[in-house]
Amino acid sequence: MIITSLLDTDLYKFSMMQVVLHHFPAAQVEYRYKCRNPGINVGIYIDEIRAEIKALCKLRFTDAELAYLRGLRFIKSDFVDFLGLFHMPEKCITVTHSSVPGEIDITVKGPWLHTILFEIPVLAIVNEVYFRNECREPDWQEGRKRLQSKMHLVTDDPAMTAFRVAEYGTRRRFSKKWHEEVVTTMKAQMGPNFAGTSNVLLAMRHGVTPLGTMGHEYLQACQALGPRLRDSQVFALEVWAKEYRGDLGIALSDVYGMDAFLRDFDMYFCKLFDGARHDSGDPFVWGERLLAHYQANRADPRTKTLVFSDSLTIPRAIELAQRFAGRCKVSFGIGTNLTNDLGHEPLQIVMKMVRCNDQPVAKVSDAPEKTMCDDPAYLAYLRQVFQLPPV
Repeated sequence: MIITSLLDTDLYKFSMMQVVLHHFPAAQVEYRYKCRNPGINVGIYIDEIRAEIKALCKLRFTDAELAYLRGLRFIKSDFVDFLGLFHMPEKCITVTHSSVPGEIDITVKGPWLHTILFEIPVLAIVNEVYFRNECREPDWQEGRKRLQSKMHLVTDDPAMTAFRVAEYGTRRRFSKKWHEEVVTTMKAQMGPNFAGTSNVLLAMRHGVTPLGTMGHEYLQACQALGPRLRDSQVFALEVWAKEYRGDLGIALSDVYGMDAFLRDFDMYFCKLFDGARHDSGDPFVWGERLLAHYQANRADPRTKTLVFSDSLTIPRAIELAQRFAGRCKVSFGIGTNLTNDLGHEPLQIVMKMVRCNDQPVAKVSDAPEKTMCDDPAYLAYLRQVFQLPPV
């Protein structure tokens, strides 16, 4: 089986899940899968995908895995106790053929607390099933050559001693085997330049730092869970701060676009949170705007961390590091370009929350192609509420 451990997912799923347990245990949600690549025939492998998901739903956390989670400073004991009873409910996920030839529909629907962990392993399953059938003899040497060239851009440059890059590629990895090789190689050869991985299982197995805070679904759900839509971003950040008391202090900035984020990210949040994460739009413009915003709100940008994670490559990360050197702290999370760069076109697949408590929710990012919502009227209303330009 592709997924053999419930830890084979990204850390931010656990950090968000803990918030759900403590603050929104009754929330009901719906997620939908989408492939952005045209003409990809995944449908012929639907039976394999279903079999892998069936096996996923039989997994339980082991005592060793629970002990590892309990050792993370921000994970609370009652959450680990809950995970000791947890499994993924097979009744909450359906995989069917799409009306579009060759495509599939995946829907996850049920209690947020019990469905939040589906996204990452399901996407990893779709990727690996597809690539193990389409690329039966992968060119591993080509992948290693590409990985080495990326690492040498950092390790061969004495000016890169402060450069930190993390691996964020679980959901779009070519395979579990290649993912592990990427992490072990980076750990062995990059030394302190390797900040860690978002994958909790690999972090535990190889003694590296697990990384992650919040994802888009958290702020999306708060559109339905907060007191009113206009205050949903503020509500999400306040609940997060209440749960973690200053820990995990990287705010996600692109659920409503940068303009709306800066309107809500006032002096209180500027000083309370350690920094923010970029995930859509021009990263240089985003960084300059955020630093100016910190200065305007009397927060020293040099004490803040800017995390870049949108379709990054090592060369682009180096450019960003050079632009913001000495002006703030920077960190980089690279996903697909590390874990699915063997010479084949990666799948651009996502699974996004589309409803919470039977209300539509949406992400409206600075990259229009990343907008996902199944209710056009709600999307138009959301744009109006947050003063976003019409499409």
